[in-house]
Amino acid sequence: MGPKDVIRSTLDTSDFIIKAYLKDLSDADLRLRPVEGMHPIALQLGHLIVAERMFKEWIKPGSAPPLPEGFQEAHDLKKDDGDDARFATKDEYLKLWDEQRAATIAVLNGISDAELDDTRDGKLPQFVPTVGAVLNMAGLHPINHSGQFVAVRRMLKKPIAF
Repeated sequence: MGPKDVIRSTLDTSDFIIKAYLKDLSDADLRLRPVEGMHPIALQLGHLIVAERMFKEWIKPGSAPPLPEGFQEAHDLKKDDGDDARFATKDEYLKLWDEQRAATIAVLNGISDAELDDTRDGKLPQFVPTVGAVLNMAGLHPINHSGQFVAVRRMLKKPIAF
């Protein structure tokens, strides 16, 4: 197994986890706030989609599919004003998720193992200093947020997802 295979595995694992947690949730469930101060899944999911797009753009500008007008602003975690009407449907989120993830995998498939060590002339953030670290973060970042999805699932008494 080479380094790109490991990154691909991380991407596949996070895709599985997110979809397993979402599979039996409704649009209304995505807007629930199970604990005061916790963002709803819809806001977090939109944030993950925006972030994955950004990660690709750091590596290969122009490689990420565009997002709907106002989507990024509507999913800014720092501007959660409690107006959940701005959120999309689960099907819309999953469509955008799949589009961005497919583009991430295309970027991964289109680079060499050697390019994983590229720092893009030091322009990448310190927490992801190489192309490989950025691509791996695209897989890790959703796993970081998925724990918060569990709070909604438990509140709704949903079965363990996997």
